[in-house]
Amino acid sequence: MNARFIVGAAYAATAIATAMPVAAHGPTETVTPHFEKAIPNIPGKTMKVVIVDYPPGGASVPHSHADSSFIFAHVLSGEIESKVNDGAAETYRAGESWYEPPASKHLVSRNVSKTKPARLLAVFVLDSGEKTLTTPIE
Repeated sequence: MNARFIVGAAYAATAIATAMPVAAHGPTETVTPHFEKAIPNIPGKTMKVVIVDYPPGGASVPHSHADSSFIFAHVLSGEIESKVNDGAAETYRAGESWYEPPASKHLVSRNVSKTKPARLLAVFVLDSGEKTLTTPIE
């Protein structure tokens, strides 16, 4: 194996581990890194994209996001309930989107359906030095 492959695999494993919140009781989401690139015309900023798969009845534990991260979320399939900061809980269906301002607390993020999976695309724009996308709220 070449060193580039090994470094890439190690990086991917680290990205998955830092992007995923700690598991809660019951089914949880699966977070898969999809894209990462420094933004050339915004020095010090990076775009990271993850796919979040929720099994039927699956949910994320309440968590906060990196202080520098602006997040665009887009439901690819299913229905996802989301509550950010002091806002009301909202249900988003496939094709619908929302955003989260920097340093948000994501208090609810769950698949509404108990029988069908749901999938979300999350795009983070954050400081290039930020490595942890989410931190569980205790």
